[in-house]
Amino acid sequence: MAERARVPVPVWQQLLSRLGLLALVVSLAGLGLLLLFPRSLRLWLSPPPVEGLDARTTADGRLLGHFPYGEASPETLVEVAPGQALHRDAAQALLGMQRAAAADGVQLVLLSAFRPVALQKELFFDVKSERNQSARERAQVSAPPGFSEHSTGYAVDLGDALAPQSHLSVSFERTAAFAWLEANAARHHFILSFPPGNAQGVSYEPWHWRFEGSADALQLFEAAHRLERD
Repeated sequence: MAERARVPVPVWQQLLSRLGLLALVVSLAGLGLLLLFPRSLRLWLSPPPVEGLDARTTADGRLLGHFPYGEASPETLVEVAPGQALHRDAAQALLGMQRAAAADGVQLVLLSAFRPVALQKELFFDVKSERNQSARERAQVSAPPGFSEHSTGYAVDLGDALAPQSHLSVSFERTAAFAWLEANAARHHFILSFPPGNAQGVSYEPWHWRFEGSADALQLFEAAHRLERD
């Protein structure tokens, strides 16, 4: 029997066939990555979590070192000083801690407490622009909006009434107030959020303390503790 003449396949058909095979390979590879690394791929594909900030969260949810925190509900907040509020659990503990410090001759000043996300946004972006800082530089000293412990109502910035020049400065660590906090803050369920060399990579802030005296507060900050343990 005579062999049939083989009809040549047009070049465009060969190209389409190869492109189809390539698309299949890419699709299978993407599916494999999604199965192996679902969270990482989802984070890579998702838009940045903060408008105006070209940075993405890490696998553990952090943005530029800071963990995400929701904003405290208004009904959970109580005033602890003019214009300053805290979660009611933290408020009670802070007032008790201030009374205990005063009994020892130390005057703890509340510099900052609860901050809504909108205010944190201003503090982050406006000061970043004013100081000509990159997002990473700014994040070392201030959390992006939606990632600040202050928004939980459990965090405070403290100062020494007898050393106002040390407020919000590393020099606060040389005051009587800081020495008292190191010795006594844990009794009132406050811990230093960002000690020297902390795993989050945030600058040392001797003035920034957070309350962990309730189950809700402990759960909220568990991710930060887990990072330090790892």
